[in-house]
Amino acid sequence: MAMAKLYDKNGNSTGEMELPDSAFGITPNAGLVWQYVKVYLANQRVGTHSAKTRAEVAGGGKKPWRQKGTGRARQGTISSPIWRKGGVTFPPKPREHRLKFTKKMRKLALASILSDRANESRIHIFEKFDLPEAKTSICTEILENSNIEFKRPTLIITNSVEPTIVKSIRNIPSVKITHTGELNTYQVITAENIIIEKNALSKIEELCKL
Repeated sequence: MAMAKLYDKNGNSTGEMELPDSAFGITPNAGLVWQYVKVYLANQRVGTHSAKTRAEVAGGGKKPWRQKGTGRARQGTISSPIWRKGGVTFPPKPREHRLKFTKKMRKLALASILSDRANESRIHIFEKFDLPEAKTSICTEILENSNIEFKRPTLIITNSVEPTIVKSIRNIPSVKITHTGELNTYQVITAENIIIEKNALSKIEELCKL
């Protein structure tokens, strides 16, 4: 049974609460999480890298000097890869880097990393994020009240898009925010502390449910 500290909207601790086992109580699968990271990073690549071969660079149609009698090494073309501004041997060409990852594996990877953070007591639940205005100082004060080490990489997960909170948090370098509609395993991996809005738990449980 995974437990997490519970806080009110001002960041004051109000006790603990039980977390759903399907998302926070499984045995973490490190190999699956590693595989997810590999696939995720590969899928971020655009694949537009390109360099020219010796056949594609400009010039090179004429032999730079005669074969014999100059005392220099024989050369056939200035587009040779050993020449400056020549072609590239086996150059990169545009291609698709995308890898496949099944829906079931994606759910297990998310549950694995969330369970790992829960085991380390790095999951924190807030009753509600309710800021009167978009102001970084207000958000910082709330985080300071909670005694969460928010100067370490921290991820805040809300149930939906909250423009006021996004504007308040974007000036805090170590804190990032996402919502359940965009949540993925890589975001959780890159954060040491996870702050979750209480009404987002049911959606997270649904994201991890097999």
